[in-house]
Amino acid sequence: MASSKLKTIFFCQSCGAQSAKWVGKCSSCGAWNSYVEEVIAKPSTAAQPYLTDQTRKPLARKITDIQFSEEQRIDTLDKELNRVLGGGIIPGSLILLGGEPGIGKSTLLLQMALRMNGSKIYYVSGEESDQQISLRAQRLGIQNESCFVVTEILLENILQIVTHDKPDILIIDSIQTLYTQLIESSAGSISQIRECAGQLLKLAKNTGIPVWLVGHITKDGNLAGPKMLEHMVDVVLQFEGDRNHLFRILRSSKNRFGSTSEIGIYEMINEGLREVENPSGALLTHKDEALSGTAVCVTMEGIRPILLEIQALVSTAAYGTPQRS
Repeated sequence: MASSKLKTIFFCQSCGAQSAKWVGKCSSCGAWNSYVEEVIAKPSTAAQPYLTDQTRKPLARKITDIQFSEEQRIDTLDKELNRVLGGGIIPGSLILLGGEPGIGKSTLLLQMALRMNGSKIYYVSGEESDQQISLRAQRLGIQNESCFVVTEILLENILQIVTHDKPDILIIDSIQTLYTQLIESSAGSISQIRECAGQLLKLAKNTGIPVWLVGHITKDGNLAGPKMLEHMVDVVLQFEGDRNHLFRILRSSKNRFGSTSEIGIYEMINEGLREVENPSGALLTHKDEALSGTAVCVTMEGIRPILLEIQALVSTAAYGTPQRS
């Protein structure tokens, strides 16, 4: 990259707003103490985005001439994931998956990539080596020769590989580890995340390749990076659960192609994530006799009814006023 003048800009970690100086309260989103300092450089005229196409002219089309059928959705071969996505992956979509460290985000996407035998899938990792990913794939017990692993964090190299090989699906693990030469700041900074996500969005829309982004979360449980990242993507998924328990819940907070009220339920086992198609069976004790202090209720998650069992446990108190626990 050609030399350029450095300057200091303050970014809001909540919404991505910019300011020439530090302010205590963001004027855009109202968050307090959310501005962080970044030293960036204005790109020179010689530095252009990799996907810039000066010869491509925009075209206006009648909306009635644009055809789309549900058969164009890509089947992930995962019923729970298909349920949350609205029936499958839309070609050219940008999907963001967030969750706590160790909850199973990488396992979920690698398992999806290995199951989709026949689809050319590129799994780009900036956090693990190819040997570590291969070891995890062996633990899952699924073989797929059409799944390729790329260990790279420079966005320009990734775009060059993808535009040349043209995979069916691209997985980026994670967006916080990528950086572009267009911006002189560290990987994971707000400006880097915004620029990398913008280039990947352009890749998805121009080529029709669905792009999955794995995102880290903050200590408050929000997705790390600018709020603009959630506005840019088509789907925002949250992978929730307790690492001390087996069950995981996949829910959607944004979905341009389906409902946001559906959830997917998984069970973490030694061989990876197992779909729980009947969650009521795992939440009931299956005792036929009527027990005192036990009740079964029904709750709705999307179009799926789930049975829950509530138990009231009591014990004999040794004194006059018993305690509640």
